Amino acid sequence: MKVNSIRDTEIKNQTVITEFILVGLTDSLGLQMLLFWVFILIYAMALSGNFLLIITIWCCRKLHTPMYFLLINLSLANVFSISITTPKLIQTLLPHQKTISFYGCITQVYLFIWALGTELLLLSFMAFDRYAAICHPLQYTVIMRKEVCITMATGVWVAGMVNSAVHAGLMLQLSFCSSNVINHFFCDVPPLLKLSCSDTSLNETMAFVADVFFGIGSCGLTLTSYWFILRAIFRIRSTEGKKKAFSTCSSHLIVVSFYFSAVIYTYIRPTSVYSLDNDKLVSLLYSVVTPVVNPIIYSLRNKEVKEAIKTLTGRGRLLQRIQE
Repeated sequence: MKVNSIRDTEIKNQTVITEFILVGLTDSLGLQMLLFWVFILIYAMALSGNFLLIITIWCCRKLHTPMYFLLINLSLANVFSISITTPKLIQTLLPHQKTISFYGCITQVYLFIWALGTELLLLSFMAFDRYAAICHPLQYTVIMRKEVCITMATGVWVAGMVNSAVHAGLMLQLSFCSSNVINHFFCDVPPLLKLSCSDTSLNETMAFVADVFFGIGSCGLTLTSYWFILRAIFRIRSTEGKKKAFSTCSSHLIVVSFYFSAVIYTYIRPTSVYSLDNDKLVSLLYSVVTPVVNPIIYSLRNKEVKEAIKTLTGRGRLLQRIQE
C-alpha cells in the first residue's frame, strides 16, 4: 500500500506536456529573417523542380522505363519529405511561432520516418535497376518488367509506413516530464529520446533494428550493385561504351553518396553520443537540401531528361502562340 501511494504521488507530481517548443536553427532575429526567405526560396525550388521532373517523365513516352518510374517515386518522396519539415522550419523563424502540439510532433515523426525509410529503399532499388541494365542488358526487360516495378514501388512505401508506425507508436508510450524544449527545427526521434524521462531502451532497440534494415541493408544492396556495375564497366573495351555506362549511373551515385552518408551519421549511433547542435546541420542535408539537389542532378546530368524538358517547354510555347 505504501509503495502504491508513493507511485501515485510521483504520477500526480509529473507535468503532462501538451506541446513542445522547437529551438530552431538560430536565436538571432536578423539571421532568422534572412533564413526565412532563404528557406521559402529553397522550398519553392524543391517543389517546382520535383514536380517538373514528374510531369516531364509522365508526358514523355520515351521516359516510360523502370528507371524513370522509380525516379518519379523518388521525386514524390522528396516532395513528401521536404513538405513535412520545411514549413515548420519556416514557421520557427518567425517571432513567437516555435510551438508544436504533442500529437502534431508525433505526427511529424511518423511522416518523416515514413519518407526517410521509403527514400532509402528507393535509392537501393534504383541502384539494382542500374545493375540489371548494365550487367544483364538482354534480360533487363524481364528482370524489371512492369509487375516487378509496381511491386517494388508499393513495397518500399508500405515498408516505410510500417516502420514509421512502430516508431511513432513507441514514442506515444514515453513520458516527457522534465522539459518540453526540443533542440531541433523539427520533431525527430533522437532529440525526443534525449528529452524523455522514461526508459527508452525498447525505442533504441527498435531504432537499431530499423537502422540495420533500412540504413545498412539499403546501403549494402547499393554498394553491392555498384561493385558489379564497376566490374562490368571495366570489362567494356571501347572508351565510348565505358563513358555511356558511367553516365547512366553517375547521377544516382552522387545522390546516394550524399544521402546515405548524412542519414547513417545521424541515426546509426547510440543516443548518448548525439550532438544535437551538429545534428541539426547534418539533418538539413537530407531533409531540406537533398530534395532540392535531386531534380537538378537527375535533369542536368541526364541527356534524355534535358531533351524531354526542352520538348515539353517547346510544346507549351507553341500552345501559347496558338491561343494568342
